[in-house]
Amino acid sequence: MQSIIDIVRYSVFAVLVVAVIAAVGSWLVRTRRVSPFSPLGRVLRSTSDLVIAPVERQVVRRGGSPVHAGIWLVVAVAIAGIVLLALLKWVVVFVQQAYFAFTGGFWKSYEFVVGFVFAVMTVALFLRVIASWFGVFRYTWFMRPAYWMTDWIIRLVQRVLPPIGRLDVSPIVALLALWILKVLLLAVVPITRG
Repeated sequence: MQSIIDIVRYSVFAVLVVAVIAAVGSWLVRTRRVSPFSPLGRVLRSTSDLVIAPVERQVVRRGGSPVHAGIWLVVAVAIAGIVLLALLKWVVVFVQQAYFAFTGGFWKSYEFVVGFVFAVMTVALFLRVIASWFGVFRYTWFMRPAYWMTDWIIRLVQRVLPPIGRLDVSPIVALLALWILKVLLLAVVPITRG
């Protein structure tokens, strides 16, 4: 599994290097550091435009300057690479933990499933809170699962502790309640095992 992660890491690095080279080449031609009509300028422009042109169209469409397309390309490739590597590492660790849990007997499987369910619930709560800061709520297609998973506990907490003006502490209380429930469910394991 480590070899796959290494291959992806080197691939991400290679793509990042290509993005940096394309961005620098485009910048050199655009700022007239290299004449666009010289042989070097034509080569730089023709090779970098393959990579930069789609990014440039998106930047201009969103109201940005086409000169900044190279910077956006490098930043986007770096962020996507980091996210891809983090996701891949998470998948590898998750698969290993699942394998050890489900081959370790009932109680190991129970601990794994409880931990996984509460991790998903915690991520859904954080996603719900952070998305609300940006004005993304329950009727957005990618937020529906987060609301579906957390509405039951948020509404229960809001019945007991309604929002105070613009301050809604129900997600924090819900997170604390989930943590207590997880501790109680996992505390059952040693008692029944012994």
